Order: sequence, then structure tokens, then C-alpha cells
Amino acid sequence: MKDFTPVYIPVGVPTFHLESAKDLFERSVKALRSIDPDFTVPDDMLLSVDAMSEYISDLCPDLIVFQDLTFANAAYMTEVVSRFDCPVLLWTLREPVIDGTRLRLNSLTGAYSAANAMRLTGRTDFEYVFGSPEEDAVISKIKACVKAAEIMKAMQGLRLATVGEPPQGFDFGRAHVSKLREVFGAEIVSVSVSDMIERAKSYTDEESEPYMDRSRELTSGLDRTPEKNLKDHARLYKAYSEFVRENSIGVLASRCWPDYFTEYGTPVCAVLSMLNDDGTAAACEADVYGALSMWTGMKLSSSPVFFGDPVSLDEEENTLTFWHCGTAACTLARKDTGAVVGVHPNRKIGPAMDFGCEAFPEATIFRIGREPDGSYRFFILEGEALDKPKQFTGTSIVIKTTAPVREAVETSVLDGFEPHFVVMKGHHAETLKALAKMFGFKAFVY
Repeated sequence: MKDFTPVYIPVGVPTFHLESAKDLFERSVKALRSIDPDFTVPDDMLLSVDAMSEYISDLCPDLIVFQDLTFANAAYMTEVVSRFDCPVLLWTLREPVIDGTRLRLNSLTGAYSAANAMRLTGRTDFEYVFGSPEEDAVISKIKACVKAAEIMKAMQGLRLATVGEPPQGFDFGRAHVSKLREVFGAEIVSVSVSDMIERAKSYTDEESEPYMDRSRELTSGLDRTPEKNLKDHARLYKAYSEFVRENSIGVLASRCWPDYFTEYGTPVCAVLSMLNDDGTAAACEADVYGALSMWTGMKLSSSPVFFGDPVSLDEEENTLTFWHCGTAACTLARKDTGAVVGVHPNRKIGPAMDFGCEAFPEATIFRIGREPDGSYRFFILEGEALDKPKQFTGTSIVIKTTAPVREAVETSVLDGFEPHFVVMKGHHAETLKALAKMFGFKAFVY
């Protein structure tokens, strides 16, 4: 994001070994700028509260990397948290020399001072890293916090659409409008299924032709679908796409069954697939939190994500299979088959996607879930997407999990997680843990 502002605040006092501190300051600036060239950094070390206050007076940070170059008392951090409510990563350094003589930095003691100051003001959402600027673990932690803070910033003002209500027994995905606004800064736009159907029916074949062309471009075997269903699909794709554009929608959760089968005669499955390829996180069964999980995964992976149910586990392979009726993005399909179009597995009406997903060496399974008291939590599990054909009618992906799969399944069932999950490309557990911390959520890492 162009307007994302990470800020480096390196503090200390002049009574320690300033040559060592200066060296680490310069190395830290280099490391931070390698992660994000737009990091705001001071011209020099901030060796007094007054110097720090002057530096931060006109800043509006989205993330603060607060570093004790030397020991610094609690007044520094107290001043920072009194001014800013953004995420904070506290970073302290190794002693450069241990030779029985002078203590050069005493940075680590500064961490306790700063963390205690935050805790006493009620801030428990900060992150911490210890180590020198060139250490892989330090760079990884800073990268995770930067990415998490970017996502947190991007959620502010995010517009979520609901098309209809969740089916009976699927209330876990129902939008809680005031909570979504309060916690995530997101806004809800709602439309009924009947209104969307009427919008679709209002279009002519000619008006819908570009959407038919786009569907043919992305899929394989679309023309095996009966002509009426093909035309209805194109109209519905246009209706959803124009609604998304008109309302600046980034996340969409749509009711699907039974309405689109009984009232329209053509499923919405393939439409949601296309929307995901077009960059809108779109979930079925009106699962708002599943859709928001998809959006998060798309931001992290820069790619469409898989949305579905955990349906089968294999202890010998240590795999967990995710499946859904046919909404997976076409670009996730295996290259040898392409994005095959079929029919809905239960209703036997198309178009719905019908393929296995491609393999990728790193995968993360994720879900934004809700606790009984209305608070939020994260499900996080890493693994690998295997080279497997379609497992069932619909779309499927097989994940070999890093953790023992049976234990992960049994524990997460007992933890009461919702039955819809997102599978994204890449390992993102560290970033998701940082994001959970920034929001004050509990992260369930399996």
C-alpha cells in the first residue's frame, strides 16, 4: 500500500558506548530499508526523550519498530504509547562485545523497561524480537510484522458484501455488522438474492457476451453446459461483477443453495469462481468470515485462494483434503486438466467447477473464527499442496500438513472451529500470528 507508513524509533542514552550504538543504528536502517524502502528513519540516534519527541511529533505511523540501541528508561516508550495506538514491534540488540570490561549497550534491559511501560498502560498487543540486524530470525520477524500491519491498515474501510443470508445451520458465517466495523474497520453492503436475480434477468444476451467470453477464456469444457444455463451464468456473472464495481466491494459472501437452483435454475458456483480470479474474495454459503479469511490469504499470497470443507484425512500420508461444490478460482486448477466445468454434485445443474488443484510446495490453512463471547480467533496450520487429481465431484486440494494431521484435526474439532477453511500459497504462520497479536486475537497454531 502506498500510504502505509512504517516508522523506526531508535532510542538510547549518551552514557553508553555510542560508537557501537551508531554502528548498529546504521546497520538497522539498512536492514529496515531492505524490507520496505519507505521506512521512516531519523537522521541520527535519538538519545533523549526530547529528541525522540521532536522526531515523532509530525508522524502518523501504521507500524512502529521501537529499538533500544542502548538502555533507555520507561519514559521513552510511555511517550510513544501516549501518542500512538498503532502496532509496535519492540527490537533489542545483542551485546557487541563480552570481554570482562565495559557493558557497551545494555539493550536487553531496555526491552524489559519498554515492555513493562506498555503493559502498565494496558498495551499487550505488541511484538518483540531480539538479535542483530543481519540475523535471519530478526529479518523474518520484521517482515512478518510489516506485512501484518499492512493488512491491518488495508482492512480499514474495506467493503464487504453479503448476498442473501446463510442457509439454515450456517450461522457461523453470518455478518455481525457493528463488530466488523469496530474490530476490522470494515463496512457491510447487503443485497438480497432475489434482487440479484432480477438484476441478472434484466440483461440481454448481447450485454452479457463479454462475461461469456471471459468464462470461456478461463475454463475448459464450458460449452458442454446447456445453452440456457450458459446464458444465465453470463447474466449472473455480469450482475455480480457490476454490483462489485458499483459498490467498491473487496470481499463478497453469497448465499448459493437452494435459491439459485430453485428460483433461478442456474448455480452461482462458477460466478464466484470467476470473481476470485478477477480479484474479489468471494465465498459461498454466505460465510462472511470465510470470505474475509480469503481476502487475507489473497493479500498474503498475491494469488487466489481455495475455500472449502475439510472432508478426508489420511494418517499414512499425513494429508487433509479440502473440497467444495465448485467455486475454486480457475487459476488454481491443475495445468494438465485446466479449470474443468461440470455440474453441481448434489443438484446436477451447471456450470460449476470440477477439478483438482495444482501442487505448490508451501501452503497455509487459515480461518478467522469467532468465540462464543463474540471475540475473534485465528486457525493456522502450515503444510504442502500435493500433486493429486480431483478427489470428488467439485473442486479439491490435498494438503500434507507439517503437524501430525490426525492430532491437528482432533484438536481443532474439540476447539470448535467452523467447518470452512482457506488454503493459500506460501507459509504465512508468522505473519498471521503477528496479525492476531496486533488485533488482540488468540492464534490457534496447529
